[in-house]
Amino acid sequence: MEILIETILMSLGLVMLYFGAEWLVRGSVAIANKLKINQLVIGLTIVAFGTSTPEMAVNVSSAIQGISDVALGNVVGSNIVNIGLILGIAAIIRPIAVAKNVVRKEIPILVGVSFLLLFLSIDQSLSSTDGIILVVGIVMFTIFSYKTSKKETHIESDTGLQIVTKTLVPKAIALIGVGLGLLTIGSFVTVENAVNLAQEFGISERTIGLTLVAVGTSLPELITSVIAAKKGHADLSVGNIIGSNIFNILAILGVSSVITGIAVSDAIWTDYYVMIGFALVLIPIMRTGFIISRIEGIILLIGYVVYSVFLFVK
Repeated sequence: MEILIETILMSLGLVMLYFGAEWLVRGSVAIANKLKINQLVIGLTIVAFGTSTPEMAVNVSSAIQGISDVALGNVVGSNIVNIGLILGIAAIIRPIAVAKNVVRKEIPILVGVSFLLLFLSIDQSLSSTDGIILVVGIVMFTIFSYKTSKKETHIESDTGLQIVTKTLVPKAIALIGVGLGLLTIGSFVTVENAVNLAQEFGISERTIGLTLVAVGTSLPELITSVIAAKKGHADLSVGNIIGSNIFNILAILGVSSVITGIAVSDAIWTDYYVMIGFALVLIPIMRTGFIISRIEGIILLIGYVVYSVFLFVK
C-alpha cells in the first residue's frame, strides 16, 4: 500500500512538473517575442531555460536534502535523455535541418562545458567555488547568444508559436508565476517519492536519478521538441535540446553547488563519459548535410536504450 501511495504521489509530482514547465515556457516565449528575439535564440535560451526549470527545481531540493547522487544523476541523465531519447524521437518523426551556426558554435560550447564539468569533478566534489565558475559560464553564454542574435540580418517568423505570441503580457506573467509554483511543489514531491521507491526496490539513488527522475524532468523538452519537429521548426527543436544541456550543466549544477556543494561519487564517471560521448557524436551526425535523418535518429535512440539497459543490469 505504501509503495502504491508513493507511486501515485511521484506521478502527481511529474504531472505538476510537466504543466508547470509548459505554462512557464508559454509565458516566457510570449514575453520574449515582444522583444523580437529570433527563433534559434529563443530555443537556445528562453525555451531551453524554461524547459530545464524542472531539473533546476529537482536539483535544488535534492541538494538541500543532501541527496547528491540524485542531484548530479538528474543533470547528467537529463543531458543523455535530451540527445539520445528526445532528439532521436524528434528526428524519427521528421528529419531535422540544422543551422550551420549550431554545429560551429553551440555544439562546441556544449562539448566544452561538458569537459569543464569533468575537470571540476576531479577532486570528487563540486564546491561553491566550482558552482560560481559554472554560474559565470551561463551568464557569458546568455550574453553570447543575445549578441549573436543581434548580428542576424534575417528574423524568422515563428508561425508554430502563434498561440503563444497571442498571449497577453498580464496572462504571460500569470502563467510564469503559476508555472514556477507548480515546479517548486512538484520537484519536492517527485524527489522525495522517487528516492523512497528506489530504496523500496533496492535501486540506487544514482540509477533512479539517471533514469526515472531524468526522464520525468525532461518531459517538457520532449513535448517541445516533438511538436517543433512536427511543425518543421528545426531551430526551435535543436536549440531547445542544446540550450537545455548547456543550461543543465552551467546553471543547474552551478546553483546547486553554490547552495550546498555536491559530492561526486566514483560511479558517476561512467555516466560523464556517456554524456560527453552523446555530445561529441552530434558533430558528425549534424555535419552530414546539416540534417539529422531518421536513420541517425534511430541510432541515437538505440544508443539511449542500450545505456538504460546497462544501468539496470550491471
